[in-house]
Amino acid sequence: MSTAVRPASFDRTHTDDLIAFLGTSPSPFHAVASAAERLEKVGFRRVAETEAWDAAAGGRYVIRGGALIAWYVPEGAGPETPFRVVGTHTDSPNLRVKPVPDTGSAGWRQIAVEVYGGVPLNTWLDRDLGLSGRLALRDGSVTLVQIDEPLLRVPQLAIHLDRQVNEGLKLDKQRHLTPIWGIGTVNEGSLVEYVAERAGVPADAVVGWDLMTHDVQPPSYLGRDRELLAGPRLDNLLSVHAGTAALAAVAGTALPYIPVLAAFDHEETGSESDTGAQGPLLGNVLDRSVYARGGTPEDRARALAGTVCLSSDMGHAVHPNYSERHEPGHHPMPNGGPILKVNVNNRYATDAVGRAVFAAACEKAGVPWQTFVSNNSMPCGTTIGPITAARLGITTVDCGIAALSMHSARELCGADDPYLLAAALKAFLEG
Repeated sequence: MSTAVRPASFDRTHTDDLIAFLGTSPSPFHAVASAAERLEKVGFRRVAETEAWDAAAGGRYVIRGGALIAWYVPEGAGPETPFRVVGTHTDSPNLRVKPVPDTGSAGWRQIAVEVYGGVPLNTWLDRDLGLSGRLALRDGSVTLVQIDEPLLRVPQLAIHLDRQVNEGLKLDKQRHLTPIWGIGTVNEGSLVEYVAERAGVPADAVVGWDLMTHDVQPPSYLGRDRELLAGPRLDNLLSVHAGTAALAAVAGTALPYIPVLAAFDHEETGSESDTGAQGPLLGNVLDRSVYARGGTPEDRARALAGTVCLSSDMGHAVHPNYSERHEPGHHPMPNGGPILKVNVNNRYATDAVGRAVFAAACEKAGVPWQTFVSNNSMPCGTTIGPITAARLGITTVDCGIAALSMHSARELCGADDPYLLAAALKAFLEG
């Protein structure tokens, strides 16, 4: 474990930008649009998967749904040049709107939702919720929509009607999590009509939607010394933002590798989709990059043999009220720098070789780092790391930063750690 001191030039500019990024990224579709906007400012250009790609140097990116793959080809890169990949994911657990959204009971107008991912259900109670996502239109186009107003709320039952609530709250996902958004009958105006109006499109043009709730309370610094950051979707938009900043910072420089940002969707539900890490998207992009530069299958094999992926996802800080649930010898703390995530059963992909790569990146960046291992009696989560390693056969390392309240509607981490992670990712991409 490193004891390096953070750079003296450190300030909160990076974290301030992360707060802005979280505000413009309430859904995976918004997150990739926000990341692409930042990359375009440093010269990246979007390319279509349906078109031929050229061999020119420079930055490119593709977007498919809620996933983004971006890469920078430096001058002089050959078809056998290895890649350095930062892997992340854009999705977060939440409540998502069902195909028939309008419902109600006892004189209340409500919206039918489905639980997405591993959600601590109680954290979504009594919060002012907005809506965001995308609308698919009859002409084949897609429109993003973001409503940052208190529109929905999942009201908790008053303690007077549940005197035993503090002995153990039990929520039924079907019956107890249906948000309210008004008073009246179900047929008094549909949700889709309302959202279409807010998006500026005709309601009869909308043929499909991927809509989800988000807490409208903005991210903020927290604590006496403002040393903590509280906000929604830190898992894992903090890593998406850090990876985007790192890729933008190395673009235009002489590099021995081709730096890549892979921001997948659907990690929270197993990654099994065309935009998830289980799908072929990243592999296809890397292959086409090799072949666009005149490469052969032999060149592709050589490039991947030298490729390393740093899978960046949030990890657990030691919880002061439940410290017995953590591994006694590994207590990651906020503002202690990035964490290396290790699990011998391959729930994380880190091995000794990967540890050395991670340590070298942190040392080059001058940032401290920590190690996370689960308590043996607690099941360990997993990430895109093992999936990426298995699909592409590349060395992969799992890392992240330490946080509390993971998967809650609002999470907590150190305010210094976003910058420290981005600095380590930049050093990794530089090789």
